[in-house]
Amino acid sequence: MGKKDIQQMSAEELYALAQKKEKEEEAVQKEKAKAELAKLRDERKELIAKHKKKLAALDAQIRAMGGRTGGASKGRQTGASATILKLLADGEMDTKSIRSRLESMGISVSNLGQTMAYLKRNGKVKSAARGVYKLA
Repeated sequence: MGKKDIQQMSAEELYALAQKKEKEEEAVQKEKAKAELAKLRDERKELIAKHKKKLAALDAQIRAMGGRTGGASKGRQTGASATILKLLADGEMDTKSIRSRLESMGISVSNLGQTMAYLKRNGKVKSAARGVYKLA
C-alpha cells in the first residue's frame, strides 16, 4: 500500500492492518523459537550419546574394583518401596499399619509419605481411601 492508501484508511482498517502485521511477526518469532529448540535438542542428544560411552567405561572400572555405581536401578524397587509393595500384596493397608510393620522390620519410615506419593505417582499403588493404599 502506498502512503496515500494508508492516509485514506479508517481507524478500524488501520487497526485491523496492525493486528494482521503483529500476528505475522508473532508467527515468525514462533518459527524461530521452534527451530532454536530443535537445534538445542539435537545438541543435547549428541552430548548424551558422546558421554554415555565414557560413563559406561568408568562404571566398568568402578565395578572391576568392587565399587558400586550410582546409576539408576532400571525399574527395580529397592529398600522401603519394595517392602511396601510386598506388604500390599496381602491386601490394602492404612499408613499407620504400613509404618508399624516397617518399623518392626527395622526399616526407616521417616519419609513414608514421600515414598507412598512416589509409588502412587509411578502407578505402583492406588489410594483406596485417605491414608489407605492397595496395589495398582
